Amino acid sequence: MVECGRLLQKEEYRIKILNTINFKKSMHYNPFAYIHSEKDILKLVTTLLANTKGEGRGGDDFWLKAETLLYTALIAYIHYEAPEENQNFASLIDMIGSMEVREDDEYFQNTVDLMFEELARDKPTHFAVRQYQKFKLAAGKTLKSILVSCGARLAPFDIAELRDLIAYDEMELDTLGDQKTALFIIISDTDDTFNFLVSMCYTQLFNLLCDKADDVYGGRLPVHVRCLLDECANIGQIPKLEKLMATIRSREISACLVLQAQSQLKALYKDNADTITGNCDSMIFLGGKEKGTLKEIEEMLGKETIDSFNTGESRGREISHSLNYTKLGKALMSMDELSVMNGSKCVLQLRGVRPFLSDKYDIIRHPNYKYLSDADPRNAFDIEKFLSHKLKLKPTDTFEVFETDVPNEPEAADETRQPFPLPKNQS
Repeated sequence: MVECGRLLQKEEYRIKILNTINFKKSMHYNPFAYIHSEKDILKLVTTLLANTKGEGRGGDDFWLKAETLLYTALIAYIHYEAPEENQNFASLIDMIGSMEVREDDEYFQNTVDLMFEELARDKPTHFAVRQYQKFKLAAGKTLKSILVSCGARLAPFDIAELRDLIAYDEMELDTLGDQKTALFIIISDTDDTFNFLVSMCYTQLFNLLCDKADDVYGGRLPVHVRCLLDECANIGQIPKLEKLMATIRSREISACLVLQAQSQLKALYKDNADTITGNCDSMIFLGGKEKGTLKEIEEMLGKETIDSFNTGESRGREISHSLNYTKLGKALMSMDELSVMNGSKCVLQLRGVRPFLSDKYDIIRHPNYKYLSDADPRNAFDIEKFLSHKLKLKPTDTFEVFETDVPNEPEAADETRQPFPLPKNQS
């Protein structure tokens, strides 16, 4: 799909790219940029926990709930109290790294404790303060175990390239329904370490667009947003996807889920997998051999009526003949027929229409095929060149030049490096 970049540029599409394979070929994405309320904080924490490892010990969800309280408190503090340039996951990692716990001194206060203590004096009912106070109910030894679990979960954020990627935001997810935009999300097909970023992106995208459709455009976006979720089972879990699939269509948003087999969806979403597929208006089967998928397709196609003729002959002193005529039901396409279906064929079912066997479309015959790199290598979309922000001026361009005085004080430079504001009594 990313090969269509040059064609989309000609059609005046904005191009956005999130690349979790090579961060240098990606635009910056900061999930904190889309937090506007307390519910957004909870959604972000839920997505993070659902798509990262280290979710507890032996099935006990106490550790997961404790981590939820801590993440919610720290992210709320960063969102409401930290400078805008420090509102990112790097600040969250630095805060957790500053939370020293001493088992032999339960009255010891680390830097983060002092920050929340000062905030509690000024704003005792602050959302972050309430969550942090609940987290601090645990004993010192328990707190240390929770912090170790948090450190293991957030280990990918220690990578310098990832911290740079999420430092600020260029994706502008909340504007996808305002004007023509192509968002390319590129993931690895062998490693899912950074797929939690993709899940966060989709979760925030759906929620932002639904809220904007309701609050700004009276329920429907002016530009239809179509999400082509290729390798849907490998992008991570999108919380409440079964509800989103049932509600986004009324807001001019649609989602096409592409899977290798339906068992992948069931492994990820459990009992909600049937609800998700049930909210899809159309289904296309391109071929496969997974038994669960073949059985569901066979049942979906239904049965056809066939005539059965049975003849018999009995010999004795006299010869007699018999003829039986019955009508039977036979699967329109059985599992063995589906598994060996011709590669040029597909099975398509549309809402309100009986399923039918169809030829696959030959992409070479598409009128825009000539614009792809498969047709002409010169059409290849150079992501690095596109992401290069070097300004190239033409003789006919007009521009304005401004002169500003920027103080070059060491103290000011040191303050900008603080990941979060320190309390007044700390150096």
